[in-house]
Amino acid sequence: MEHRHLGRTGLRVSRLGLGTLTWGRNTGERDAADQLKTFWNAGGSLVDTADVYADGGAEYLLGRLIEDLVPRSDLVIATKAGSVPDPDRRFDTSRGHLLSALDASLQRLGTDYVDLWQVHAFDPGTPLDETLQALDIAVSSGRARYVGVSNFCGWQLAKAATWQLAGSGRTALASTQMEYSLLQRGVEREVLPAAMDLGLGLLPSSPLGRGVLTGKYRGGTPQDSRGGSEDMAPFVAPYLDDTAGLIVDAVAIAADGLAVSPLHVALAWVRDRPGVTAPLLGARNAQQLTAALSVEALTLPEEICLALDDVSAPLHRYPDHDWSTL
Repeated sequence: MEHRHLGRTGLRVSRLGLGTLTWGRNTGERDAADQLKTFWNAGGSLVDTADVYADGGAEYLLGRLIEDLVPRSDLVIATKAGSVPDPDRRFDTSRGHLLSALDASLQRLGTDYVDLWQVHAFDPGTPLDETLQALDIAVSSGRARYVGVSNFCGWQLAKAATWQLAGSGRTALASTQMEYSLLQRGVEREVLPAAMDLGLGLLPSSPLGRGVLTGKYRGGTPQDSRGGSEDMAPFVAPYLDDTAGLIVDAVAIAADGLAVSPLHVALAWVRDRPGVTAPLLGARNAQQLTAALSVEALTLPEEICLALDDVSAPLHRYPDHDWSTL
């Protein structure tokens, strides 16, 4: 698998990453082990998790596997902190909470450091400079090698990245993790331009539109799919409308013309977008993951990219476009 630099850093990661959202919850130890071994054998290195996935179970499971199955030195482990199970406060990015959460993550993962530590979301209840100071402390103490953010909108990302670049001794942000696919191109409005200008790599989550872009929902909702499960159905539902259906149809037509699967077309499209470092794959089992990883040999023809761009184009007007053309 090809590797890319994460933003303007020296850290190189595989251009496809392995996500662990369902590990320890819907994905058991055997399936997780098969996925990790499959990913590693394919040359993958970037594995993304978070302290809230399965209430810490995903990190714990990953920690067990890197101890017995895959060498720690072969992986780039990324985790996140800042989301909290509190109905009155969804996010806590105070310095105290973040550093305590990092220590807990390291214990579950069974490692002295993480390669990439990310703030899971913006917290309006905490001064941003306090949040960012926690990232500096994590790096200076050796507990994190690189730092980034997740789910920051354009102005939040630009403010955070600029703050880090402006002060001596601060650690520059390496990445931002955001949902990005043919069904969700909102990051192109402000987040992606800011990330590219400030030197951050984009790590797209849900690059297959929460599974919808595989075409599996074109004839209904399979019972064994995320959309067919009680806990994940609300996660998939926003991408099952008529607009999404037109995009999925276009992906299927392109796939037929190239003699590949819709999964490959959708994944290759987002993987090769400007500013993208590595889409994060969430698979149910090793067979699904193997199918996704086989996209490595595919580069979409320019005319197909343009056609997909056109059919999925979001409506961006003032002030994103030149006002003089309005």
